[in-house]
Amino acid sequence: MNDRKMQQMMKQMGIDMQELDAEEVVIKTPEEELVFTDADVQRMDAQGQQTYTIVGEPESRPRGEGGSSSTEAIDAGGDEESEPVIEASEGDGEAAIPEEDVELVASQAGVSKSEAREALEDANGEPAAAISSLK
Repeated sequence: MNDRKMQQMMKQMGIDMQELDAEEVVIKTPEEELVFTDADVQRMDAQGQQTYTIVGEPESRPRGEGGSSSTEAIDAGGDEESEPVIEASEGDGEAAIPEEDVELVASQAGVSKSEAREALEDANGEPAAAISSLK
């Protein structure tokens, strides 16, 4: 299957892939930090869920060594009830909400794009939750 056909099928299924220009990715566990420099990072948005794919060779270092000016940091440690902490810096310091999600929420809830964007921010980027909160 060629790349164009694959992209078409993914769009029909509501899946959006985006290449991130990450300089460094740090995954923190209770024992160590895995540091990926010059990693290929992709974000896939599918049905309101974001999945990150990191391709590269990590450098392992004990927890607490060295400072990190990471573009992406995922904290995999902590207690079982806490969710991973994802910090993303793509330009202005805030996680970007895809314009397609803003348009979807605005059309489904019958509100302006600014109201839709605000609802998406309040719903942590989840279109279904944003639409529900506006209705």
